[in-house]
Amino acid sequence: MTTERRFYISSIAANAKQLARAVRGRWSTENNLHWSLDVSFAEDQCRARAGYSAEYLAVLRHIAVNILKSDKNKKLSIKTKQKCASWDHPYLLKILQI
Repeated sequence: MTTERRFYISSIAANAKQLARAVRGRWSTENNLHWSLDVSFAEDQCRARAGYSAEYLAVLRHIAVNILKSDKNKKLSIKTKQKCASWDHPYLLKILQI
C-alpha cells in the first residue's frame, strides 16, 4: 500500500473534502479546456517553439475558443463552428461582433 501527499496553498479554511472538491473541479476545467483546444485546434501537434510564439499562439487559441463558445445561436461543436466561420464570412463577422 502506498500513500500520496499533496500540499496546496490556499486562503480558505476548509476541510479535506471541500479542498478535494475544489482541486478536482479545477483540474476538470483544465482538462476539458485542453481537450477542446487539442480537438479543435490540434494544439498538441503545434511545433512552435521559438521565442514566445507558443505562448502567443496559445493566447490566440483561447480567444478563438471563447468567441466560438459565446455564440449561442448555433448548437454546434467548437470545431464545426470554426469550420462554419471559415466558410461563411457573414457568420464569421457575426461572431466577431459578439
